[in-house]
Amino acid sequence: MLKPTRSDAEADHYEITQTRGRAEIIPGLQTEIWGYNGTFPGPTVEATRGRRTVVTHTNRLPVPTVVHLHGGHTPPQSDGYPTDYLTSDESLAAAASPAPAMSMAPGSGMPGMAMPPDKEARVEHGSRSYDYPNDQRAATLWYHDHRMDFTGPSVYRGLAGFHLVRDEEEAALPLPKGPREIPLMICDRAFNADGSFQYPSLDPTLHQHPGVQDQAMQGVLGDVMLVNGAAWPQLEVDTARYRFRILNACNARVMRLALQGPGGARPIVQIGSDGGLLAAPISHRELVVAPAQRFDVVVDFSGYRVGDEITLLNLAGAGSAGSVMRFKVTRTVTDTASVPDRLAAVEPLDPAAAMTRRTMDFHRYDAGWFINGHPFDPAVSEADVRRGSTELWTLVSDYHHPVHIHLIQFQVVSRDGGKPGPYDAGWKDTVFVNGGEKVEVIAKFDGEPGRYMLHCHNLEHEDMTMMANFRVV
Repeated sequence: MLKPTRSDAEADHYEITQTRGRAEIIPGLQTEIWGYNGTFPGPTVEATRGRRTVVTHTNRLPVPTVVHLHGGHTPPQSDGYPTDYLTSDESLAAAASPAPAMSMAPGSGMPGMAMPPDKEARVEHGSRSYDYPNDQRAATLWYHDHRMDFTGPSVYRGLAGFHLVRDEEEAALPLPKGPREIPLMICDRAFNADGSFQYPSLDPTLHQHPGVQDQAMQGVLGDVMLVNGAAWPQLEVDTARYRFRILNACNARVMRLALQGPGGARPIVQIGSDGGLLAAPISHRELVVAPAQRFDVVVDFSGYRVGDEITLLNLAGAGSAGSVMRFKVTRTVTDTASVPDRLAAVEPLDPAAAMTRRTMDFHRYDAGWFINGHPFDPAVSEADVRRGSTELWTLVSDYHHPVHIHLIQFQVVSRDGGKPGPYDAGWKDTVFVNGGEKVEVIAKFDGEPGRYMLHCHNLEHEDMTMMANFRVV
């Protein structure tokens, strides 16, 4: 947990340096990472609802960076727009070097598609302070790099960390706390023989030409499952309930998580989603978790004996990607935690109250991954939304896309005209839209006026222009 460098009447202030680090992820080998404070994951920031958090980032990496607080109800100047670069001395020197001869235009993500210049970009050098009001429910948020055209390789190299918001409503519940409340950042990675990350960039320096090799156009998958930066780890647990804040931090992999132990499969009790606690717990036999989604769950180990081992499986993975981590029961204890039948107040939004209805079509064309038929252009707004208004958006997909909308938390109204799916409960900022599916979501746009984004959170699709703007006016 990251400690504030100082606190005053207005805010808690933190400092993070983006720098290279090294970690032994594969036994006996050293992997260079790009990390927040040089670690992967980055340090966890813990915030309180209604109290500002100011995080000052210093860039000491060889590329520009952008920090996005994913799930944050954040003003536009701190939202992490893809062209709001934070540069370093090394990144400026690299930008001044001649580009190698390639057929891809800088800033494009696809051959021959140059991105127009962004006149509204906020570029700073050295350090930048991001101001987060935290005027939102207790929830599991995360922060990660959001640099234009290079989000995929930057996150792959380690630029991701947790940001937890807490409030009194959550604190009053008898849920597992302290050492039995554990964030789990799950991702897949591939490695070269020397231990370095294996990412199929067209330009491995990430200086000039974005994009990935042809075989990775659908998204980059790895064959090593990491949890909090460790490969297939084991966690020692007591005979008690544990709260796990699960984050799918994969670039493209969708997981089906299930627990297998002595006696067979075990239930996973969901208590929260992207935007915080559910109204009531939901018991699942498995969880389908798309990239960027968070599932807050409770697992009860009280029915096991000391020495029992329980495996968290990925039923959607083959071979080494089919197992995520293992829990080993090491101690018998008396557990006072519980999961109440009522968790939090979640007021459903009424679709009849929607002032405007819009369609956002996520589709691949020969030229790339587009929204509403065209690639991302920072000067174009797909929706001008009146501040305080409620809107219903229909998300249409030709492929499997985890759709993320900045600024807001929304509710899922329907899938293909029917009921929401089993994993759609509560407030969300990322929804998994299957190929050929139509998903309706509803939200109130009550943030500060300015420019925000929606995009696919398959990071390779995002880097290949599957993004769009909306404006709160």
